Amino acid sequence: MKSVLRTALLSDLPALVEMLADDPLGRTREDLKRPLNARYLAAFEAITTDPNNDLVIAEVDRKVVAMLQTTDIPYLTHTGAWRRLIEGVRVRSDCRGQGLGRALINHSVNVARQKGISIVQLTTDKSRPEAILFYESLGFVASHEGFKMRL
Repeated sequence: MKSVLRTALLSDLPALVEMLADDPLGRTREDLKRPLNARYLAAFEAITTDPNNDLVIAEVDRKVVAMLQTTDIPYLTHTGAWRRLIEGVRVRSDCRGQGLGRALINHSVNVARQKGISIVQLTTDKSRPEAILFYESLGFVASHEGFKMRL
């Protein structure tokens, strides 16, 4: 499957929201009503206007089939190094297992290297063992325990 990776456009947003909702966890937290919830539009604008954020999609036959978001973060630790956080990795359910997620992650890691970023990090829900195996196959190490606080 030949895919094209590119930065997401506002016209891609409905397809991105559908992918976010296309799994057991997403079904409980995303809003598929039309018109789109204004919060999605506000978040998209905030992401796409911030130079430290990127929303990358994979497109096959001009259809959005995969996505991820990156945020580059300056830190004082590690001698003032920058880190890249990868979030929201999704592949449309009918396109999984075809290397699209791998292509997106590899692209993101390569861009991080080009920018001189020292660490690429991500999290995945513990209820997604297949995702954990996928990230480990790409060289990520579960080196830390993560915590969240919902507000």
